[in-house]
Amino acid sequence: MDDTGAGPVLILGGRSEIGIELARLLAPGATVVLAARRAEQLDDQVATLREAGAAAVHTTEFDADDLASHGPLVASVIADHGPIGVAVLAFGILGDQARAEVDATHAAAIVHTDFVAQVSLLTHLAVAMRTAGRGSLVVFSSVAGVRVRRANYVYGSAKAGLDGFASGLADALHDTGVHLLIARPGFVIGRMTQGMAPAPLSSTPDQVAAATARALAKGRRVVWIPWALRGWPVVRLLPQFIWRRMPR
Repeated sequence: MDDTGAGPVLILGGRSEIGIELARLLAPGATVVLAARRAEQLDDQVATLREAGAAAVHTTEFDADDLASHGPLVASVIADHGPIGVAVLAFGILGDQARAEVDATHAAAIVHTDFVAQVSLLTHLAVAMRTAGRGSLVVFSSVAGVRVRRANYVYGSAKAGLDGFASGLADALHDTGVHLLIARPGFVIGRMTQGMAPAPLSSTPDQVAAATARALAKGRRVVWIPWALRGWPVVRLLPQFIWRRMPR
């Protein structure tokens, strides 16, 4: 059982660059559970967190798209390590926009991973945390979902749905002892965007993780990354003929 008093840190997406950077910041003195496919191949990530001061690091198999496995996964983490202290949903796919425009199966796969699977896990986690009367959830939305752009409308629409769901869930969790943080980064320079030209106000995984950790510690509901993007909602005022020409 976890004996830190705060409960384990669960990273759903144990290979995520942002997830691991955030786990590293939360690691000192904590039990960390990395959930990912091929969990037996997470030696590098485990070593990183041990070096960061984690009291213990465990791995568990996790397939985000297997919705039926989500409930048993959450239950097993709690059974093994106690009520979850922080759960970070750090998984997702960018997909291929051009392919998704003509391949309905690919479009649905993007939305399934980036929205449906997140809704499923958030619901299981919220129920468990309500029962415990404590815990924090970290959801990675995106500025791409604030106003969906033609250039990446499949990914953007999934993030828009996730952002809306997370906002409503945060309200539902008010006064339950459970906190939900929505992180809205802009373009993140990393494996997922390799080969793409960085957009203005881009961030790196370590910058996203640092801003998220600070917001989590302060109990914030939303964090824009970088903070300069907090004015992004004004894009809703742009005429549609201009907006449809905006790059991703």
